[in-house]
Amino acid sequence: MPLIRETIVITASRDGRAHIAPIGLIAEVDDWIIAPFRPSTTLDNLVAVPFATASNTDDVRVFAGCLTGRYTWPTVAAEEVSVPRLADALSHIELAVIDVKEDPQRPRLRCRVVRSISHAPFQGFNRAQAAVLEAAILDRLFRPSAGGWPRAAAQAILGIHFDQRDHARPPGGTLVRGRRRFGVGRRKHRIRA
Repeated sequence: MPLIRETIVITASRDGRAHIAPIGLIAEVDDWIIAPFRPSTTLDNLVAVPFATASNTDDVRVFAGCLTGRYTWPTVAAEEVSVPRLADALSHIELAVIDVKEDPQRPRLRCRVVRSISHAPFQGFNRAQAAVLEAAILDRLFRPSAGGWPRAAAQAILGIHFDQRDHARPPGGTLVRGRRRFGVGRRKHRIRA
């Protein structure tokens, strides 16, 4: 199984508008593969402007923000490519697309590392941070609009069930009643039975 590094990938449209997305880069020899689902802004941007930055961060609010619709985070200009990087990244790599392997659902864009810079040491994730990162991965896999796994597979393999609004319920179907505050942002999430 190849190494998949969960990062924040930033691409840019032709008019220079940055797009931030959590993406698992796939290691392949000295290159990295970006494999976004169709349709996606990331894919459209990489076709228009074949450069990206991949920022490694321990700030899981960025991953959580991408799940909840917040895509604006402080960025700074990259040194070698025309796409910005996260301002608070622990490290980042600047990538140039060198090959595209077409696929009707998930094309694979092979990227060569143009520049790799470390800004600060990575101290690791605590359990809560790791759970947020895992939620970002599962959201990407199970989101129907992204061509992820079918709902039946999620129910059969993981025991996850969905209500009418596509909210996942844990096995057994019992949820915490009332309000619970999660450690991401100020938004309170109501979990219903």
